[in-house]
Amino acid sequence: MPWHSLLVLGGIGSGQTGFAESVLAEHVAPAAQIEPADPADPVGVRRLAPTGGGDLAQLARLLSESKPDQTLLVTGLDDWLPPRTEPAGAAATAAAAVRDCPARLVLVSPEVGLSTAPSTAANRTLAELLGSLNRALAEVVDAVVLIVAGQPVWLKGGPGAAAPGGSARAVPATDPVTTAAASPEAAAPDLTRLKALPVPDEEAKLSAAEHLTRLGTVSLGALAPAIGYAAGAQRVPVPAPWRQVRVLVLLGDHAGAAAAGAPGSAHAAGQLRAGTSPLAQLAAPMGARVQIVEVATAGPLEDGPAMATEQVEPTLGYGWRLAQQAVDEGCDLLVLGALGDGADTAAAAVTAVLAPNTEPAGLLARVRTEQGLIDDAAWMRRCAAVRDAVHRSRSATRTAGRVVLAELGGPDLATATGILLGAAARRTPVVLDGPVGAAAALVARNLAPQSRHWCLLPDHGGHPTVVRAAEVLGLTPWLDLRLALGEGATALATLPLLQAALALAGTLPVTASAPS
Repeated sequence: MPWHSLLVLGGIGSGQTGFAESVLAEHVAPAAQIEPADPADPVGVRRLAPTGGGDLAQLARLLSESKPDQTLLVTGLDDWLPPRTEPAGAAATAAAAVRDCPARLVLVSPEVGLSTAPSTAANRTLAELLGSLNRALAEVVDAVVLIVAGQPVWLKGGPGAAAPGGSARAVPATDPVTTAAASPEAAAPDLTRLKALPVPDEEAKLSAAEHLTRLGTVSLGALAPAIGYAAGAQRVPVPAPWRQVRVLVLLGDHAGAAAAGAPGSAHAAGQLRAGTSPLAQLAAPMGARVQIVEVATAGPLEDGPAMATEQVEPTLGYGWRLAQQAVDEGCDLLVLGALGDGADTAAAAVTAVLAPNTEPAGLLARVRTEQGLIDDAAWMRRCAAVRDAVHRSRSATRTAGRVVLAELGGPDLATATGILLGAAARRTPVVLDGPVGAAAALVARNLAPQSRHWCLLPDHGGHPTVVRAAEVLGLTPWLDLRLALGEGATALATLPLLQAALALAGTLPVTASAPS
């Protein structure tokens, strides 16, 4: 949801309360879970109701006492108007409380103009007060929607609008943001409801395919599946180009032989921050914001666990919150990248365990020096490390996702997995193009099978780990560019083509019916 506060208006029987509840049931994730006041409320939502008659001052106080991790639903704003005249300025006070409310907030109110005319002086006074309240709230909330016969008509801040307080185009990639390292002490979100993650709209996907057949002599060829994917994710038959793209680049090294021959992640990170790397230069023209995610160094996987078992859940939660934050800030498409030394080796080990009948050594790409020469000695050291790690941990892992992360994956892959799960919970696709993202998608699928439906793989780049993971995940690339630009950069290189295809699919004239 690109909004923090939403006002839902409607006439008698228009379905405004049902719309508000459906929006919250769809978008509120377990990370924000609160014990509901009413068992019928959507999970993670607290419904506010007036007590002792109630008034706008009581509502303002409850809003001011809310917490940032809460989600509040106020149904029937007219219930907060007592059968007497409110003090002067009550509507303005309530509007100020809504504007400053720390929690995510949904307000449901009758639209006075769609109600029957009041028959008494007292009712006329209440109608005037409610009208003033609605106008004051509409000024301060992020989004306003009018429900007519059950259909939403967005009046402010609806789908397609820019995130509140920001531009529709993100911060240029030449000035990426570096986040703090993951803290094992941070409270993890509730990840117990992962089996209930949503899936893309299959009907919208089929409708998009039918729409493409009505473009006459025009064909979008290999891009047609990507357009269908976007339709399912956006839940519309004719999808629009993605509005805001954020690139999450994981920066976490792996100790030991996993990083044999690696040139050093510090140099690559420095290039990214300076805006000179391929990823930075591809992100800047499209206005994609690049966010460097620093995580702890993983232990040598050939000797023991890559991370402590007790750190797995908080690190998953860290990735979950990164995805949730990006969506809250208006992003509708995420790209996953990675820079850490040895990360591809760890990804190969994870894939070897989670992809049946896979030879670990066959998942490792050739190691190249900074001069572009093949380093066979480093490749063999990595092969030995993966072989030993898989043999050491195979009996312990039993393909359990969290155990695989602890034994083989490490903090960067755990964070990546959390990002994929958090994005899936918010119906937000993640574009993958490298081994870390592909291996994390396998772990995410192990924890929540539906999560794979929110992964988009435009090109596997010929990397053996990505090719094998894609086979298991059922992801079919629609391009074969064979680029070697670094994880995340290939995805960015393909996005302008996808955006152009989405724009064409939505604007080209269509024929009356599909050709026979």
